[in-house]
Parts: sequence; structure tokens; C-alpha cells
Amino acid sequence: MTEIAARYRVRADIFAAKVAAVGPGQWSNPSPCDEWTARDVVGHIVDMHAAMLSPLGKSLSPAPTVEEDPLDAFVSARADVEAVLADPATAASEVATPAGRLTVEQHIDQVVSADLVLHGWDLARATGQDDAIAPHEIEAMWPGVQRLPEEMRIPGAFGPGIVVFGPEVKVSEDAPLQHRVLGLLGRDPDWSA
Repeated sequence: MTEIAARYRVRADIFAAKVAAVGPGQWSNPSPCDEWTARDVVGHIVDMHAAMLSPLGKSLSPAPTVEEDPLDAFVSARADVEAVLADPATAASEVATPAGRLTVEQHIDQVVSADLVLHGWDLARATGQDDAIAPHEIEAMWPGVQRLPEEMRIPGAFGPGIVVFGPEVKVSEDAPLQHRVLGLLGRDPDWSA
């Protein structure tokens, strides 16, 4: 297993545990992502798994929808991406992405794998779970979030209806590093439903 595949697996395990912990009455809770419910957060993650397969001419395997069963929908999408990562030739092949040409595994690592961390926080916040992000994840994110290109904050810059990050939320310079990272990613670290 490559380092990227191992990192994806750990992140997917953590996200799956958060999905499994959502109570039946919590799926319509608002989330820190404007206009998204807790269910919408999981729907976005499943959609992003499909987006990772698309450049390969693949699509998600038949599975329950996020409306029917969010956990099963995620577990199935995860299995599809893990199958791609487990195939060395496919994982190392190059594809065109909005960030330029990347290997399939680099694309997965930079997009959906990273999304599991941030949207795991969103889901946890929406449903009253522990929202602490692993310190090594926060430390790894910190250098990159300080250099986010402004176009990443412009709605529609990457296609109609696509919003990558919201406007920066100002937090104090002495705030915990997780709060500073979240603020730079357009999240209010003190958000509550």
C-alpha cells in the first residue's frame, strides 16, 4: 500500500465513523457549509469520489443513494476509490485535472482525501460530535492554506455552482492552529447550528 493509499484509508475510516455516529434525526441539521445540511456534506463527499473516477472513464458502483443510506453510499464510493488506489498502474497513470496533469493517486490525495478531513469537521460540527482534527493533519495543512490563491474563493471560478472556499474568517493570531486553519479555509471555528 502506498503512502497516499494509507493516508486515504485513515481519513476515510475517521469520516465513516462520523457518518455512522449521526443520529437519524440529525441528517437535516445545518452545517458550517452555507446551504448544506449534514446529509449534503456526505453527498458532496460521495460526489467527489465520483469525480475522482470520471477522468478514468469510470463511475461509482451501484449503491444506495445518500438520501437512502448515507453510510452505505459512502462505504461503496470509498471502495471504488480504494480499488483504484490498489491498482499500481491505474494509480500512477496521469489524468487532466483542474490543477493540471496529476497522477490519479495525487489527484485523489489532493482533492477527495483532503476533503475527508475538512468535511469531517463540518459533519462533526453539524451533528455535535468531536470536531478535533488530528494535529498532524492541521500541521500539514497550515503552510498551504496560508497561500490559497484568491480564485479559490471566487464562486464559479472552477465551473457553474462550484464554490471551493468561502471568504476568510478572521481569527486571532494567538488562536489554536486548528482555528487559524479553519478561518483561512472560510470556516468560522466557533460556528454552531
